[in-house]
Amino acid sequence: EAQLQFILSARKIKGKKLSAEAKERAEKARQALELVLGQHPFFQGVNSRHLKTISRYANRVTFEPGDFLFHEGEAAIQFHLICSGRISVGTFSEIPGPITIQTLGNGEVLGWSRIIPPHHWRFDAKATEPTEAISLNGELLRAQCEKNRDFGYEILKRLSYITAQRLELTRLHLVSAYGAAPTGRG
Repeated sequence: EAQLQFILSARKIKGKKLSAEAKERAEKARQALELVLGQHPFFQGVNSRHLKTISRYANRVTFEPGDFLFHEGEAAIQFHLICSGRISVGTFSEIPGPITIQTLGNGEVLGWSRIIPPHHWRFDAKATEPTEAISLNGELLRAQCEKNRDFGYEILKRLSYITAQRLELTRLHLVSAYGAAPTGRG
């Protein structure tokens, strides 16, 4: 399907125009991907016109246990919607070594670093079990947000919600690490 998606975005391959059959297969693959995008919690309720646009630069991807999706400090390129499996998000410290900050799974989002400057990964991400995801070109998604402010606002609201959830998780981790019960203040 990723190959069909590539065909869809290309007008010519090796100087040849696409056959009607190849265009039809590519369009069917894009439509199927559009349906999957619309069912993912991150994009639920997004205008179908926007989903159609987004599906043009989306691909299905798979990761095996131990595969790194990216490393801290690398340029952030992709934005991932996890459909199944688990991804460990963490960092590395000399002592104690790798530190898992969060494990993401079905219905979650990975890669908002591509949308928000400075567009570099802030953590490492590694598959801990076979994982299927939809990978979006983050630069094109960000460009669509800039081009269509209503769409951009929808994405911003969704990313803000995710950021707030992850900050709360971080707060709970800190409370747990220091052995204090949350007071509910602040």
